[in-house]
Amino acid sequence: MKWLMRILFLLVAVVGLVIGALLLMPGDKLATILAEQVKAQTGRDLKLSGGVKLSFWPVLGMETGAVSFGNASWAGSEPMLSAESLAVGVDTLAILSGDVLIKRIIAENPTLRLELSDGRGNWEFDTAVAPTASGSGGSKPADASRAVTLEHLKLTQARLIFVENGSARFDVADVDLSASWPAVSAPMVLDAQMPVPGGEARVDIKIPDLPAYATGAASEIELALAAPGGDIGFDGRVNLAGEMDGKLQLKTKDTEKMLAAFGQEGVGVPHGLGRAANVSGQMTYTRDGRISVRDLVASLDSNRFTGEVDIVISNPPQITARLDASDLDLSRYNQSGQTVSSSSSGSGAGAASEGWSREPIDASALALANGEIRLTAKSIALPELTLGPSDLTMRLDRSRAALEMNPATLFSGTLNGQVVANNRNGLSVGGKIKAKGIDLKQALTALVGVERLSGTGSGLFEFLGVGQNENQIMRSLSGKGRLDVGKGLISGFDLDRLMGRGKGSGGTTVFNSLTGSFTIDQGVLQNNDLLMSLDNFRADGKGKVGIGARNIDYLFTPVALRANSGEGLSVPVRIVGPWSNPSIKPDLTKVIEAAAGGKVKELEDDVKKKVIDKIGGDTGTAGTDGDSVEDALKNKLEDEAKKGLLKLFGGN
Repeated sequence: MKWLMRILFLLVAVVGLVIGALLLMPGDKLATILAEQVKAQTGRDLKLSGGVKLSFWPVLGMETGAVSFGNASWAGSEPMLSAESLAVGVDTLAILSGDVLIKRIIAENPTLRLELSDGRGNWEFDTAVAPTASGSGGSKPADASRAVTLEHLKLTQARLIFVENGSARFDVADVDLSASWPAVSAPMVLDAQMPVPGGEARVDIKIPDLPAYATGAASEIELALAAPGGDIGFDGRVNLAGEMDGKLQLKTKDTEKMLAAFGQEGVGVPHGLGRAANVSGQMTYTRDGRISVRDLVASLDSNRFTGEVDIVISNPPQITARLDASDLDLSRYNQSGQTVSSSSSGSGAGAASEGWSREPIDASALALANGEIRLTAKSIALPELTLGPSDLTMRLDRSRAALEMNPATLFSGTLNGQVVANNRNGLSVGGKIKAKGIDLKQALTALVGVERLSGTGSGLFEFLGVGQNENQIMRSLSGKGRLDVGKGLISGFDLDRLMGRGKGSGGTTVFNSLTGSFTIDQGVLQNNDLLMSLDNFRADGKGKVGIGARNIDYLFTPVALRANSGEGLSVPVRIVGPWSNPSIKPDLTKVIEAAAGGKVKELEDDVKKKVIDKIGGDTGTAGTDGDSVEDALKNKLEDEAKKGLLKLFGGN
């Protein structure tokens, strides 16, 4: 028994001497020993400075100054981990039982660089090997059944870098991170906070089966991100390569603020497209940078979309989408927060006298993405316009957008064709459109502020304009087209009354059909073959419409088909002036020439003689050639000519 006690006492003394020697050993010597052991176990270099302090019970711990831990041999030259100070503690009893329970890892101002390449992560270590006792010279791996758990990890003021296949996916600084994995069967919980523009972002991650995740298998994950302006949630599966599949939920109260928090400051979100958003769907992300969302439901402001989206992460991103909407309201698309009355807009009747807007058009959004987006909707309300049921496809390619209408319903009719906006080398807009069943009054009122012409029309229209604002584009327009209109009316003058055919229709001209073609050059529309058919007349027209200058100079010539033995007599009407208030007057000189068969002088002299006699008899100025008589003649001549014309057409 005495010998047994002596042996135990000797063992305790030896252990005490070893521990004492370690505690009294200089810090740099301890650092060298630790570095050698880490190198032997992981194949990585460990550099320690500032001395090393050890503790043994109940926690085997180490505190050090500046530290760096080497990267994998295939990764970059930068260390995987570096910090100004590091404290590590391991449960001593757990080590004696063969497990590793890490009580704490605390690092100040660390930089953690995680790299992934071809499925390999730099956090994976080469398994240490040792020669076997047999003479075969083979080797066997160390025991891999040892459990490793983490009770508390804390990184303060950290910089986190993630690199995939040589390209940095994210690099964020000033991160406070904590993590816990207290048991092998327990979930790993991680939370992090980082400052972002406008406040702070917080990330919470929960992985229920960390050992499975560490092997590279797809494992369950719950992720919640809260940032200024909104929140993102994900519940699904993930693997070490970052591939994900699960339910995505995005909610924003202020989307622009949230975008600014993640480095997209200054990106404007139009009204109706998600200033506030609630988006959900089944999302899949693959390692080659492809995102797909199925069963998409997106509430963007007052609008609701359903459909599917595929995105390839690139510069710029490639987007393919199929979206359905019910009644889509984009009437405030180009406004910033406040409701602006239609009278202040750059088009329509309210702005006709002001001309087209000279405000620069920002077309930079055309470069944000490439791809194809198809949208179907029951109605689409735009600034100044409202479309009915429409099937639209937008194709984006290097700052060029082509909108195909298959069809679009507009002004009670349908449009088929394409409209293009190209901002590759300055802004240009153009298109080729086939229209059918268009309500002309709705169209002309909305587009150019003209309300006098009513009817249902069809036609073709090709156009091209270049410029950085509305005014430049409208003044540069070129193109061609044709218009065919069924029964309609023109308000503002009464052709029946003008031609002396009864009481007329109260200030309007009703026609049976209207046809014509046109060309456009430098913002001026030229038409030479207008033909309008009425019950008793036909009307020809030719002239110019200044689209850029917003004016008109047009000669409209009605012809009475039943007058003068069926040969007809024309009464030209000239329409001159701005769109907002053109002057509409009969051209009496041409009327007199037509009525007299070219004998204008004889007719004028005859009328003049009668007027002089009439005036002379009434005023006592007969035979006088003074200015008073000439003025009187001028005033009376037009009245007498009008009366004569009315008699020719059977009027009173």
